[in-house]
Amino acid sequence: MPRSVARAQTPVAFVAAIVRGYARRGRDPSVALRAAGLVSAQHLDPDARIPLEAFETLSAHAMRELDDEALGWFSRRLPWGSYGMLLRASLTSPTLGVALGRWTRHHGLLTDDVSISLRVEGGTSVVRVEERAELGDLREFCLMSLLRNLHGIACWLADSRIAITDTRFPVPAPTYAEVCGRMFGGAIAFDATAAELRFDAGYLGLPVVRDDAALRRVLQRPIPLMARQYRQDRQLSQRIAGFIAANLGQPRDAEEVARHFGISLRSLQRYLQAEGTSVLDLALRARRVRAEELLRSSDLPLKRVASLSGYRDESSFCRAFRRWTGKTPADFRRAAQG
Repeated sequence: MPRSVARAQTPVAFVAAIVRGYARRGRDPSVALRAAGLVSAQHLDPDARIPLEAFETLSAHAMRELDDEALGWFSRRLPWGSYGMLLRASLTSPTLGVALGRWTRHHGLLTDDVSISLRVEGGTSVVRVEERAELGDLREFCLMSLLRNLHGIACWLADSRIAITDTRFPVPAPTYAEVCGRMFGGAIAFDATAAELRFDAGYLGLPVVRDDAALRRVLQRPIPLMARQYRQDRQLSQRIAGFIAANLGQPRDAEEVARHFGISLRSLQRYLQAEGTSVLDLALRARRVRAEELLRSSDLPLKRVASLSGYRDESSFCRAFRRWTGKTPADFRRAAQG
């Protein structure tokens, strides 16, 4: 059993999958299991959890011993350094969207067994894994690992926590389904048509901030990349602004915003303070943008413009608008509409 249970969070099913990968290559996993502080695979409780550190040690040892970064998933090995090569090819990309597009296309050079694509549907980015060959008893582990790794790579490239809205897997719900929720966040669906990872498309516009020196450092210990927790979400203030703008008629306080985005009130306040803003500032900015849009493009009465901009009465709206622009709403409309 694991050498520590205090931080046990990785399903033993993942350990069993690595053991099956050894079997596919006709190798003995005993040395790798011992290096991770685990007993022989036959004595592992299938419903147990092991510490993440033990799983990282096992994975790293197995990848080098098998000379296969895919741990037996595919019909041919991916020699040590294969995924580092993909990452290096994406490093010069100007934005995360370009980097992930390159990474997913180049993955096809490594294996024909799966095809990974990135597309945008409305305001949502969709990473999809199409299976081109039978993955056998490593299918579940392969699909989960591919999406988890890609998410880790995306977070690392942009140096930002990327909030996943939902993840889908074309397999029945496993006994460790609750662990998947912690691994990916957002909604988790099983028995889907294909493996997919979805997140706000706004993240694709984030700049790639890593360089070759950072890549060399991370490749010295690449396994933790997929599990690293990034505290900062560089898209969060924009997502909050969008949420507020979509609900101007229903004023949101900081506690409600924090609940909506699944973070603590303290974390929300700390993040927005670092960005030099606040929930109130974002709300006022959203009200101003809405009001200016309506005054430029419509002949709605000022009372209606005030209501649609989140104000209860025309007088408070006019006072706020004059503070923002130095003009009355009527003067602004005349100037904007010529």
